[in-house]
Formats: sequence, C-alpha cells, structure tokens
Amino acid sequence: GDVQWMTAPSGILHEEMHAKAFASRGGPFEVVQLWVNLPQRFKMTAPRYQTLLDREIPLVELPNDAGSARLISGSLGGRQGPAQTFTPVNLWDLKLRAGKSAVFTLGEGDTAVAFVLDGRVGSDGDARTAGAAELMVFERQGNDVTLRAESDARVLLMTGEPIDEPVVGYGPFVMNTRQEIEQAISDIR
Repeated sequence: GDVQWMTAPSGILHEEMHAKAFASRGGPFEVVQLWVNLPQRFKMTAPRYQTLLDREIPLVELPNDAGSARLISGSLGGRQGPAQTFTPVNLWDLKLRAGKSAVFTLGEGDTAVAFVLDGRVGSDGDARTAGAAELMVFERQGNDVTLRAESDARVLLMTGEPIDEPVVGYGPFVMNTRQEIEQAISDIR
C-alpha cells in the first residue's frame, strides 16, 4: 500500500493507505506493525525512514531441515539483515516445519519474544504451546531459545538488548518522563 510520510520535530508521522487497485479488487492483507523503544540518549535523534525490499532480506536455511529465517534485522548463520537499529535487535521471520525444532543463540540477558502468525509452536522444556496471534515471552537467563513446531508455523522471533529505563507512553509517544511526553505533544502542535 501507499504510505505518506512527513517529518515532525519529534519524529516521523505517517498515514497508512492501501492502493486504489487493492481497494477495488480486495484480497488478503497482512500487516505487522512493530514499535521499538529507544534509549533516552537516542530519543531526539533526527528521524529516518528505511525502505526494505523483499529482495534485500537474506533467507537463511535452518539446520536439520527445520525451516528458514528471513533476516529483517540482526544476524544469523553469518548473514546480516538490512534494517538499521540504534541498539542490537534481531527480527527474524521464521517458517518452521512441523515436528522440527530450531535452536537460536541470542545475547546473554537479551529480551526475547516469539509472535506466532500461523500454526502452533512450543519451546523445549515447556509443555505449553502458542497458536496464531499469541506471544511467547522467554526468560532472560541463558543464550539459547528453542522453538518446536507442532505444525507448520510462521513466527516472528524478536530479541533485543534490554534498555532498563522508565517508560511513559501517551498515544503514539513513548518517552522516559511525563515532561518529555508533554514536550513531544507541544512539538507536534
């Protein structure tokens, strides 16, 4: 779809719209919108927009025929995703094969979550599973996360270095203090 962008003093404002042809033709439309917090020292950095085309996103085959990973950001299997981030962030779009497990080695103490788009997934050592539109949150201890596909599955695996700063949110604004939120609102006005 079409996206309109304009730069504002505190960031980028956008209005998401789909193409006229899609509006008349219809069909499936899948969107995942992620908001990534920044450490306070980067919050007033000049805004930027990154265009990521499918052909620029590396595809890595997982060991033991477990599936594949599209690397949007971060690194896996000696490959690097194209998205630029302010702190280390992995964002991998996984396709997992039923009955297979894949082990992902992450940074010690990183925050790690898996959002299931389709299928059913579990994690070794845990009898629970997650299905479509469910989120798995992993402990920060250790380096490895194992995903076990109970059925063919598509999963977003997201990891990042913890920021460990206060978070104050209001509408689309995420800052560290109420005063910073008020300043962002003032800037937008």
